Amino acid sequence: MKKSMAAFHYIVWMVIFTVVPMLLILGYSLIEVTDNGVIHLTLDYIRKCFEPIYLQIIAFSFYTAILCTALCLVIGYPIAIILAGDSFKHKNTLIFLLLAPMWMNFLLRTYSWLTLLERNGLINRLLTLLGLPNHSILYTTGSVMLGMVYNFLPFMILPIYSVVSKIDSNLIEAANDLGASKWNIFRKITLPMSIQGVFSGIVMVFMPAVTTFVITRLLGGGQKEMIGNVIEQQFIVSGDWSFGSALSALLMVVILVCISFSNRKGTAEKGERGALI
Repeated sequence: MKKSMAAFHYIVWMVIFTVVPMLLILGYSLIEVTDNGVIHLTLDYIRKCFEPIYLQIIAFSFYTAILCTALCLVIGYPIAIILAGDSFKHKNTLIFLLLAPMWMNFLLRTYSWLTLLERNGLINRLLTLLGLPNHSILYTTGSVMLGMVYNFLPFMILPIYSVVSKIDSNLIEAANDLGASKWNIFRKITLPMSIQGVFSGIVMVFMPAVTTFVITRLLGGGQKEMIGNVIEQQFIVSGDWSFGSALSALLMVVILVCISFSNRKGTAEKGERGALI
């Protein structure tokens, strides 16, 4: 009885705060309101999403998000492996330093990079002290990428760490006893059993990265627009809710496809591990 009530509350919560907003977005993307207040169905806003100018913005958004995800994976995977190991003495300190920024507001964390990257900021002052020339780091693609990696890196590390830390240590000890090298242990045991965490981390980083608009607006200075900035402008500046909803619906489809792919991969990995056991 208690389980059924908990499931009912969960379903009601999901319907109100997930299903209904998604249906509203889909509904707005398919309607047009004339000057006389008449509402009629149309696919014009869906077609508009595929115009060259918006396709270029979408392509740039995906390129930036993929690059950010790749950097987070390259940086985050070794950190997760180190955190999951028993040989690292300062594990708790590193975990605290990793989680501490997440306790602060996302906007505040992004604003802090403005102080670090500006012409007279801390980074350029350090370069001056070292006798090196100053660089215009702020309002560039590099500054946007730096801000994205900084904000989204924990979302890559934590899922991988959660999976790797649960790997049975007896498997590692047995491999060592059988004379396997560290590389073979990593290739045969650690990497295959951490794939589920890798896919979860990729989804958790890629999704906010492709839709971000605060980082690009603050650190990019509007030099390069991503799809999140265009959607924000349609809702807040232009007041074109139908086109903004159409762009949002397009991204929503991409997100659902990525989540479905990740879940399918995770299920397949569990099945393979179960067969091996």
